[in-house]
Amino acid sequence: MALQDEFHFIDQIKPKHISQSGLIAGIGDDAALFRPTPNMEQIICMDTMVEGIHFNSHTMDPYQIGYKALAVNISDIAAMGGIPTYYLVSIAIPKDWNEADLLSIYEGMAMLADKYGMDLIGGDTVSISESLVITVTVLGEVEKGKHFLRSHAKPGDIVFVTGTVGDSAAGLNVLLHSGKKHSFTELEEPLIRKHQYPTPRVEIGRLLSTFGRVSLNDISDGLASEANEIAKASGVTLLIDDAKIPFSDAILAQFKDHALEFALYGGEDFELVGTMAASDWDILQKKAKEHGYVLSKIGTVSEGGPAVFLNRDGELQKLEMKGYNHFTK
Repeated sequence: MALQDEFHFIDQIKPKHISQSGLIAGIGDDAALFRPTPNMEQIICMDTMVEGIHFNSHTMDPYQIGYKALAVNISDIAAMGGIPTYYLVSIAIPKDWNEADLLSIYEGMAMLADKYGMDLIGGDTVSISESLVITVTVLGEVEKGKHFLRSHAKPGDIVFVTGTVGDSAAGLNVLLHSGKKHSFTELEEPLIRKHQYPTPRVEIGRLLSTFGRVSLNDISDGLASEANEIAKASGVTLLIDDAKIPFSDAILAQFKDHALEFALYGGEDFELVGTMAASDWDILQKKAKEHGYVLSKIGTVSEGGPAVFLNRDGELQKLEMKGYNHFTK
């Protein structure tokens, strides 16, 4: 392993302060202890990022890798309407990674964790023959009965997304072509940032949790895949209007012909796609504007077998459940 002293490394990543009042014992014992908040349901999720598949040194710095490794998990908490609280990190380190870069990974995670008041409470550090592997587990909580499930969609609902979609895939396209050290244009910068520093939509998830029934999914593998997961779980048909899918000025200026493909199949936007009762939409829009959140109605839910269709100038195109799949690359 690249580390000369694993215990010295653990001492360096050990948090200097505690944010969550429910934490009883964090790093330093065999396991962490925390006290769940009364009347809250506990959420737990985990994601793994592998060097050469999810990231590489050509497109991201260690700090950005750490930030994104935590962000993708916080996004899952947001998709449940929850509040992130704790995280654990398991990291498998090959010999070609030095301690300074490894610490930078944890600094990237800590920066985002501080934003949400999260505490690092444990994990594991091991050696590996090749390719850095980072597994992050995040815990969160949501008020009892307020959680979102993909199975909550019903006929008559509207389909919506947050922010703009396709930007991360466009940013990756630029990075793969030019590399992270390139002098990017003003239009390229927001696409690069969306890929390297995705913003988990926790605040919007919390706003949505004030409504009675919402289905929600975070856009990690592309809009087509995530919409299909909702359709399958709820046993409904989603009809999406391609003219209503929100695109940024940056992606339209540089990738207008590929914007729809990036949005549907590119993935890693970590925006939210969901459904809710049509009667709640205007109320949500009003509250969202008060907070500066951007949400767009992109379609409707109808009865029928689990399926997603894209309306392109009056012609319906079935969207298959495909996107970024780690096992087909």
